Amino acid sequence: MSRSRQIREARDSGARVVSVAAPAGYGKSTMLSEWAATESRRVAWVSVDRTDDDPALLLPLIAAACSPFSPLAAAVMADMRGIGAGALGRSAPMLAAALASTPVSFVLFIDDVHLVGSEECQDALEVVLARIATGSQVVLASRQESPLIARLRGTGDAWDVSATDLVFDRAEARAVFEAAGATDVDDDELAEVVIRCEGWPTGLFLCALVARSSTGPVSAAGSDRYVADYLYRECLSRLPKDLAAFLRRSSILDQLSPEICNSVLEIDTARTLIHRVEAANLFLAPTDRNRAWFRFHALFREFLLAELERVEGAAAVAELHRRAATWHEAHQVPAHAVEHWIRAGEYERASGLVAELGLGMYGEGQVATVRRWLHELGDDVLLAHPALVISMTWTAILLGEVRSGKRWARALDDVRAEELPETDRVMFESARAMVRSAMCEHGYHRAAADAAFAFEHEPANSPWRDQALHLYGMAALLRGDEQTARVSFEEAIPLATVMGNPDTVILSEPELALIAIDEGRWADAADHARRGIDAIDASHMEGYPTTALALAVAARVAVHGGHHPAGQRLLARGMRARVGCTHLLPYLSVRVRVQLAKVHLMLGDRAGAAHLLRECDDILRIRPDLGTTGALVEELRLGLAIAPMTGAVPLTPAELRLLPYLQTHLTIAEIGKRLFVSRNTVSSQLGSIYRKLSVTSRSQAVERAVALGLLGE
Repeated sequence: MSRSRQIREARDSGARVVSVAAPAGYGKSTMLSEWAATESRRVAWVSVDRTDDDPALLLPLIAAACSPFSPLAAAVMADMRGIGAGALGRSAPMLAAALASTPVSFVLFIDDVHLVGSEECQDALEVVLARIATGSQVVLASRQESPLIARLRGTGDAWDVSATDLVFDRAEARAVFEAAGATDVDDDELAEVVIRCEGWPTGLFLCALVARSSTGPVSAAGSDRYVADYLYRECLSRLPKDLAAFLRRSSILDQLSPEICNSVLEIDTARTLIHRVEAANLFLAPTDRNRAWFRFHALFREFLLAELERVEGAAAVAELHRRAATWHEAHQVPAHAVEHWIRAGEYERASGLVAELGLGMYGEGQVATVRRWLHELGDDVLLAHPALVISMTWTAILLGEVRSGKRWARALDDVRAEELPETDRVMFESARAMVRSAMCEHGYHRAAADAAFAFEHEPANSPWRDQALHLYGMAALLRGDEQTARVSFEEAIPLATVMGNPDTVILSEPELALIAIDEGRWADAADHARRGIDAIDASHMEGYPTTALALAVAARVAVHGGHHPAGQRLLARGMRARVGCTHLLPYLSVRVRVQLAKVHLMLGDRAGAAHLLRECDDILRIRPDLGTTGALVEELRLGLAIAPMTGAVPLTPAELRLLPYLQTHLTIAEIGKRLFVSRNTVSSQLGSIYRKLSVTSRSQAVERAVALGLLGE
């Protein structure tokens, strides 16, 4: 049925964002397809699923869809990885700027937006939508209205298409019945069906399918899920048993193809069955132009899943998920395998795979996905698997999440290594020693002992060997042994490169640069600094706390070489990255701030350096025993004592966490909930941001932050 009137009204509204929000079965995707087919502007289409509920996945999807007509979207696509507010502060404004500069008008369709309902994704979407240029539109189809639409509506930027706009009247219902082959239903009976279904398109279509194969009157009792289940069951009961069984069992798959269906369902007739399902108009749609992959309509799939468990039992469902997980593992799609292992209740298999994937997904910026898996596994499962406890602890430490880091570090300490299998015991103790060394909670002597244990016991082929080498080098630096440190860093870098662990390269190269600076070898320092920045760019890890030292050292080298504009850009990136440098990684966090402060002093900004010194002191109050790091702070303090007071106070880490949210229409209270702080705290930090940036409004603050390099690139 054509939705030309609704499409015309939405197009003519001129609104940047069109919201098509209605429950399942109202023809949202069909309306978007019709609009796309009749649109004269350039068209981009994004269909999301539940695995895309992560800004690091969602934003590149949008960029890829727009890349045929947006050269900048294609250019920044690989760089749009982010973590939490990092996605909001960098990736989202980068994509927004790319789409804003697109040379042609376009319509971007995003289907099933309710599946990316996390606050991180919704906030990132709002930043992107706010920059859509006049003449272009974004159309969002969702089962329920997103809070961001309400905020956009308040500014006149949204046009709504609701369930009321999508219901069918009697004439449209007649067309549906005739198209379905149900031509014997009289007008009075049809009118009753329309009233009882309340114009719900899918309900009417289901009634037509039932009427086509029934001699009795068509009945319906409302437009809720109960009538849907009733009508679907009526349809299913009229199908041959083999086709009904195929529908039920294949519904465990997000997408299906003949190959995966044959494997998971242990049949060899999937291709024929898929064709029969298509011929019967049973809510199956292709997802690619070659018609190799398909998916069920969401509401029909939900019914089939419930029917599968009702008819065949939970054990049969679990077995199908096990087979699906095995298939995805064999075909190198481990993320989908995790989803199926969890749904099969195979937490051991899921846990092992999550532990294997965690390090790589951290580097890819997909922290939100890993966290969702861990939440679904539950604390009891996590605590029963030491590898996952290690993963959780490292994630919190590397992202600077103090509360979570403390909690998981305690859990790691509580693991009784002697109860582990002998083959796993030494490896676990090595991993735990590395965490303890990095946290340096009990002073640098204990940190050095832990690093030495890992250095001795981590095998040469271990994916963690490069990290053990880096920590061993850091421990040597803390006791003033630069020669041992240099050898360790030099060994760690090629090993990390082979293992695909960019963090170690990003952390070790600036340390080698600092050793070269201490020896007056500025040319060598520049080479190491450049390699550190190259590693950040190549791995797209901008915004991670572990990049801050490389950025700070590169800024220092650039300014020393007289390249002030480049140095200032690197300094802004380093200041932004320091947000996650907390006392969980104390010696790194202090070293970062010392180097950033030195750059501020080189640029004549004593106020900025003094503020960073105070941040060093805050960390040292919690972790006072950091070896030679304390001497670096005292050296900085002496330098500040003789420097004239100049410059402006920089934004604090807390203020930098808040800054990206000023791009949205979130209220102060809503921002507080995002950041887990009070409304008063947000108000205070907001006032401080305004003073430091010399602005009086949120929009001015965002403009100034972009100009300073604190938002976007």
